[in-house]
Amino acid sequence: MVEDQNFHKVKKIIYVLILFFVFASKSYSQNFKLEKLVNLDSPWGSSFINSNEIIITEKSGKIKIVNILSREVQEISHQLNFVVHGQGGLLDIIHKDNNIWISYTEDRGGYKTSTSIAKAEFNKKQLNFKNIFQANPPIDSGYHFGSRLVIKDNFIFASAGERGQGMIAQDASKHPGSIIRIHLDGSIPKDNPKFEGMVDWLPEIYQIGIRNPQGMALSEFDGKVYMSNHGAKGGDWFGEVKKGENYGWKILGWGGTNYSGIPIGPKWKPGFTKAIKYWVPSIAASAITIYKGDEFNEWNSHALITSLKDKSLRKLIFDDLSNVKEEVIFKNKIGRIRDIQVHPSNGKIYFLSQDALWLMQRK
Repeated sequence: MVEDQNFHKVKKIIYVLILFFVFASKSYSQNFKLEKLVNLDSPWGSSFINSNEIIITEKSGKIKIVNILSREVQEISHQLNFVVHGQGGLLDIIHKDNNIWISYTEDRGGYKTSTSIAKAEFNKKQLNFKNIFQANPPIDSGYHFGSRLVIKDNFIFASAGERGQGMIAQDASKHPGSIIRIHLDGSIPKDNPKFEGMVDWLPEIYQIGIRNPQGMALSEFDGKVYMSNHGAKGGDWFGEVKKGENYGWKILGWGGTNYSGIPIGPKWKPGFTKAIKYWVPSIAASAITIYKGDEFNEWNSHALITSLKDKSLRKLIFDDLSNVKEEVIFKNKIGRIRDIQVHPSNGKIYFLSQDALWLMQRK
């Protein structure tokens, strides 16, 4: 009788402790506040240039520097041969070692455009860009330009969307629908897939079978590059960039269908890269980061996924690929989220919504 009572007491204590940790964990993860810093016009990409300033692209064609302390905004002139067409315009931007790299929709003449990458020496008044990559062939389409940039060591990884052309993503003799890997000056690495047996691949291509990847990030924990990708009607995913592999578009549908409702193909099958996490229905996955910082230190090594459709920030714990855990941090608070950056010193998080720069920090 006494043993039964003790057992029930222990059981009750364990139950209370479990409830405490569940609710404490949840309240801790929600212990943040969001603050609008400045209004912007369709911002797309961003990068810290120092601890106080962020350089930002606006899809409409402007490049701006925002001082996150004073909230002053300064525009920088440039000479890019860009065009705003559908989903295209100025796209991602990266600052490193007093240089700027930008991806953008280049006017290639005759209504044709490409996802292109240019480089310039950093200057707060004028950026004189020089192209280091053009996705060929140029295509008459306003859809699916990509395009995120990631620097790892002496390489730049870039996503080139398939421009709404479907099976072009399976044609490694064309750039659209692939992950590009070049050196920081635009030269081609000699260990890209073409030089290691994939002789029918263009030399800049690192991976194929991509649809419209608008998120890419380097993990400082495992040194890997990860990305997010828009599916069609359903079938968004988060996965790893893998050399010489194929994510399967448009043989695979990743769980989605054509907008007409016609099936595309299986979610996954052997021979193709398998994503880490799929979303069906679609969340319109956008920019991502692998969090590293002090402000939300319990999130270190976790993936933060932003979305356009349901206007959410999601956290993925993916150290065990057989048990990926997802948490919605917030939803419908700042609108459609286009980009995410973690402050390099303090770990506070900055977002680009469709019309503003936002700060997320502890309460």
